Formats: sequence, structure tokens, C-alpha cells
Amino acid sequence: MGLKVYSSLTKQKEEFVPITPGKVKMYVCGVTPYNHPHIGNARPFVTWDVIRRYLEYSGYEVYHIQNFTDIDDKIINTANAEKVTWDVIANRYIASYFEVMDKLNVRRAHVYPRVSEHISDIVAMVKTLVEKGFAYAVDGDVYYSVEKFASYGKLSGRSLEDMKAGARVDVDERKKHPMDFALWKGAKPGEPAWESPWGPGRPGWHIECSVMSYKYLGASFDFHGGGSDLIFPHHENEIAQSEAFTGIEPFVRYWLHNGFITVNEEKMSKSLGNFFLVVDILEHFKPEVLRYFILSTHYRSPLDFNDERLEEAGRSLERLKTAAANLKHLETFPAGAASEDSQALITASQAAIQEFKDAMDDDFNTALAISTLFGLAKEINIYHSKVAGGRLGLDADALAQAAKTYGEIAEVLGILQDTNISRDDNAELVNQLMDIIINIRQEARKKKEWATADQIRDSLVSIGIVLEDSPQGVRWKKREL
Repeated sequence: MGLKVYSSLTKQKEEFVPITPGKVKMYVCGVTPYNHPHIGNARPFVTWDVIRRYLEYSGYEVYHIQNFTDIDDKIINTANAEKVTWDVIANRYIASYFEVMDKLNVRRAHVYPRVSEHISDIVAMVKTLVEKGFAYAVDGDVYYSVEKFASYGKLSGRSLEDMKAGARVDVDERKKHPMDFALWKGAKPGEPAWESPWGPGRPGWHIECSVMSYKYLGASFDFHGGGSDLIFPHHENEIAQSEAFTGIEPFVRYWLHNGFITVNEEKMSKSLGNFFLVVDILEHFKPEVLRYFILSTHYRSPLDFNDERLEEAGRSLERLKTAAANLKHLETFPAGAASEDSQALITASQAAIQEFKDAMDDDFNTALAISTLFGLAKEINIYHSKVAGGRLGLDADALAQAAKTYGEIAEVLGILQDTNISRDDNAELVNQLMDIIINIRQEARKKKEWATADQIRDSLVSIGIVLEDSPQGVRWKKREL
């Protein structure tokens, strides 16, 4: 059926048609690095990682840009509180971002532009907007005039009349309209500043993404993403700035926004005391469990975060790992003849990959995609039980087809990375070492040295390895700690 995506601009699903055939340009709003990434940060970046993986899996060449807002009030306030410069804070938490996202198996974007590295570009765009009549300078500040952009509000669905009626009474009287927003802020004591035609100052928040997307992706590109909280005012203002600057519409073909995260069904906020940093979550749960948890809900739906749901995600992931381990175990059996059972596994594998593509083509439905993996896992486990039980010979073609399908789906989702569905040198070395350990334990049992056998078993359990008896001998598997 082809890929369809839900665009926040048109409020409907649309067929995806890239601007340039075979290529995709995407921009994702990054973090303001004044603290460690929180669970609300993790969701969009895991989501867009899977979107990128699927686009590349589908044959597209993807160019992925994600910014860092390294100049911001929160960064300045944190720096002043610690009596350090703003860049010390920004660099510290940018490093924290990469550390956390690497653990969550989020692939690196191609470019991570920073505000501080693009001041001259920002000044140039603001200057052009002033010259074109879309912005005006007041006492060292520069504001965007929303009334000059006829379609302002088209992303959020808000009208200027309603916004003006709802504006606070203490709105800056220097503005021509209450919703006019800052493109450039005049310098204040204790803040970093750069020279500009309007005097020393620093960029407003919204202008940076218009500048960076234009510099790296051009006047129009395919995807722009971020959390739903960015629709207004940030993304609304980006559209106004970019389309006024270039004169080209649309600025973005497809706007995609992930849903909010709640904690025990309440909105996450520091004031409520339910604000969770990823580094704290990872002290109790493995990164892969958190990634799986995020993907188990469609990206546009609200996601409720609590320990019980993470524990449930860990158990679900363990079931998928069992099927991956069974695939590995099947490789140890000699090849036999094809059978009705092996043909059923091939058919299940073919159906699973098609169902997976259908799910992902329907607005990147990772929740449904995961369910196809469980369906295939069930068939793999049934086949493994019959082969391992000596009731069936191994069909190498069926095993290859199942392993390939299972591995492809897991790779796009970015899970099961430590199960080694396909053989590699390290996996083979681990298997050989485990064979040695199992043989030593079996010898101890033959000699009725039960204490030694139990010590080996318990030591393996303590590091997450479980031994299981089968008609074919003892086998081992990993489990979540």
C-alpha cells in the first residue's frame, strides 16, 4: 500500500512522497542541554530512530539533522547558579545526552548543529526578515510580526483573534501584536552576547531551527519532528519564519509529533515530583527494556510511565529473547528434510515480514510491528520444541528464513541487539565457554559432587544465565536481571 504518515499540518494520513526520489531529509528538534535527558526526551529520539531505520530499510537514503539549543535561559540560569560559563553547562549535558542515547541504541544523526556555532547565520536570517517587512527592531530586540504572515496558526489551528483575546494583560507594550515573538534579544547583564546590527545580544528560541534546517536541508524538506508540546509556539513560529524568509511553501512536507508522556496518568512535571531522568531509570531497568516500552505504544498516543509497565515490558522482551535463543539453539542440530512443520515456519516468516511492513507503512505503527514479532516467536518456539524433542528433523532453509525475518524486524526496532540472532565470532566464543562450564557441571553431577554443581548453577543465575535440561542435553539462555 506504500508508506502513509499522519501530518500534524493537515490532520490526516497522507501518502509519503519524498521531495527527491529515493532520498529523505529530516529535521528533529533536539534538547536544551541544561540537565540530564528525561523520559520525555527519550521518547521522540527513540521514535525518530526507528522511523529513520525503517526508511533506510525501505531503501531510502536518509539525511538526519538534530540540533542542540546550547544558548537558552535555563542554561544561563544553571551556569550562573554554579558560577561557571554557559558553555560548561551545555557541553556537560550534551555529553550526557550522547551517553544516554547510545545506551538506548539511538543511532547518531548525521549533523548536530548548535546555536552557538550559527550566530552569523541567525543574524543574517533575522536581518532579511526585517528587510522584507516581517520583523521589526525595538530597543535592541527584534520581533517577528505575526500579522504580516497571512497563514499564521495553520499548524496549531489557532487564529490570531483568539490568541490576542487570550493574551495576558502584561504583554510587552513595545510589540505590535501580543503574539509577536523575539528573533533577537538585546544583551542583559550576566548573559552571553554577540554583536549584531541591533546591538549586542543573543538569538530568540525559535529562529535557530529555521536557520539550521535551511542551512543543512534547504528551503523545503520532507520530515520535521518533535514532541506535541512543540506544535505551538515553536513549530508554528518556525513555519512563519522560514516561509517568510524563503518565499517557498511548504517549509516542511510532513510534520510528525509524538504524544505526551504521563506518570501514573498525571502529566510529568517537576512541580508534581514525577520528573524522571533516564540515568535514574537505567539504574533499575536495562536500556533495551526502556526502548521496548517506548515502542510498545504508537508514537502519537499518550504513553503512561510507571514501574509496573516497565516490569511488564521486561517480561515481554524476555519472551522475544527466548525465541531468539531458540533460533540459535536450532543451529546446533544437523540438517534434515523439509516437512509440513518447516513449511509452516516459512509461511509464518513470510507473513510476518509482510505484516511488519504493513504496520510500519501505516504511520510507523511500532506497537503493531512488535505484535508481528510475537506471532513469529510463537511459531519459532513450536518448531524448536519439535526439533529439540527429537520429533522432527531440522530444515535449514526454514531456519534461515525465520532467522532472517526475525533479525530484520528486530534490527529496525532496535531491540534484541544482545541476542546475536546471526552467528559471529564473539557469540561462538561464548558458546564454547558455556559448553566447557556445562561439561564441568555435568561431570560434578556424575560424581555426585552436588555442592560444586549447585555452585556453578547458582553462579550462572547470578549473572543472568539459566541452564535448562532437554532431551538433547543441557542448554543455556540469558534472562533479564
